[in-house]
Amino acid sequence: MITLSASAHAFILPRNPKLPLFPSPSLLVQSLPSSTLSLFFPRCRRRSQRFGQRNGGSHSAHVTASLGGLEGAQPVVEAASVLAAIILVHEAGHFLAATLQGIRVSKFAVGFGPVLARFVAGGVEYSLRAFPLGGFVGFPDDDPDSDIPSDDADLLKNRPVLDRLIVVSAGVVANVVFAYLIVFAQVLTVGLPVQEALPGLLVPEVRTGSAAARDGLLAGDIILEVNGETAPSLTELVEYIKMSAGKKVAMKVVREGAKAVELSVTPDESADGAGRIGVQLSPNFKLSKVRAKNLAEATMFASREFVGLASTVLDGLKQTFLNFSQTASKVSGPVAIIAVGAEVARSSSDGLFQFAAVINLNLAVINLLPLPALDGGSLALILLEAARGGRKIPREVEQRIMSSGILFVVMLGLFLIVRDTLNLDFIKEML
Repeated sequence: MITLSASAHAFILPRNPKLPLFPSPSLLVQSLPSSTLSLFFPRCRRRSQRFGQRNGGSHSAHVTASLGGLEGAQPVVEAASVLAAIILVHEAGHFLAATLQGIRVSKFAVGFGPVLARFVAGGVEYSLRAFPLGGFVGFPDDDPDSDIPSDDADLLKNRPVLDRLIVVSAGVVANVVFAYLIVFAQVLTVGLPVQEALPGLLVPEVRTGSAAARDGLLAGDIILEVNGETAPSLTELVEYIKMSAGKKVAMKVVREGAKAVELSVTPDESADGAGRIGVQLSPNFKLSKVRAKNLAEATMFASREFVGLASTVLDGLKQTFLNFSQTASKVSGPVAIIAVGAEVARSSSDGLFQFAAVINLNLAVINLLPLPALDGGSLALILLEAARGGRKIPREVEQRIMSSGILFVVMLGLFLIVRDTLNLDFIKEML
């Protein structure tokens, strides 16, 4: 039986039609530093960094700090519901693309594993399954229990290349469209966050026992000057601190909105010789919200915000692959995504709009990668068939390629779920 999963077009071997499905690889995204939700709020890009650990920190530190302990049921339910809706939309894209072309579909499932509820309508089995971390659309093409002739013109495998391309790519298209509609709804309802730049650099957090705490820098301070000069950019200050281990750095800060304070901070020397003062920094800005006054304005705002979100996602994924050895530890699975979404929901329910849009776009982009078990892998095989003049790739070869991808995704998905779960605060307290 051919199966389109939440992020994969997986060919299940006919000799083993009960081969288990797998957690959606589309739910693999970069984890966010605890200091920022800039991925969710591209209009308020708060490039924040910590100076109390090695540059970049560990995945455990990022996940633990940003995910907390999943405290509170409502935010977790909200985040999980957003994730389930995104998966449902992806599967609906595959399903509609097939049914609207008259292609036979046998199953539509939300979740994996044991069936909790099911019904049959129009020859299609609709089911809700125990593990809501994915879903799939099933086709009867290689189902040994199907009574449909293998040469039936309405089986997916017998359709022209274009028809199959439409079905396989429809999940990605559905997620992109859904992401835009989410942003459009945000523009019309709660509005878009807009950043107004203010002078200086904000200090949101100071680590206890750090050089900054020892020398009098407080959380909430705004650094206006460094060594008598206007405060540099965040990146420039990072490099300056690194090169100033053991040297006094004069700072002029504004405290409690008005009071100017002169400080002298001496960075500690880390193991690699770089200076550190143990603070979190971010650009200083004021947030406000802009709501569209009419549909034309909403379309313009939504399009601009959508492009900004897409650019953020693409850039993040590009950096992940270009610097994979450094960023691989920051890739997160469904547990981490739900936990980050719960944090967003606790901070502001408005943030769920862009959380949903970003996860949609992550799902779409990752699914386009030409890797086995992803939609992009299936698209690559279909395009290869087209390049061969319509000569089909041997079924056994195709199945081996896709099955190897399934195995990889199963192992990666399980690893990420276990690792991200163990990094949750309340799990650490129990161990």
